[in-house]
Amino acid sequence: MACFIFPMALAIVTTIVQRIAPNISERLKLSSLNALLWGGVILLALEHIWHGEVVPWPPFLTAMANPADMPIMLHEVATVGMAMSAAVTTTWAAMLTIARMRPKAIALKGMERIKRPIGQPL
Repeated sequence: MACFIFPMALAIVTTIVQRIAPNISERLKLSSLNALLWGGVILLALEHIWHGEVVPWPPFLTAMANPADMPIMLHEVATVGMAMSAAVTTTWAAMLTIARMRPKAIALKGMERIKRPIGQPL
């Protein structure tokens, strides 16, 4: 119903941080996180439109048409939306960690080659 709302809110916050603090944004590669979040939000919104859960007239979300469905919608946002955001953020953090560790590993491999005597096979 509305599981894309939480990732969209997170994407808005990270986009604002990216614009306000470009130094931090560049160091943390927030552009990658934003691309992951906005891409997911767009795909989820299209999927919800396709299934008729989002409509082009107010209240836009069909779950909001009936006040009795609001707790179900909020529960979905809190569980599914937060889980998807956590998965995307964890993936981004793993990508960032690997990207930072890889040059060190390559440099260490190069040092091992330098330490070997000339003529010894690699």
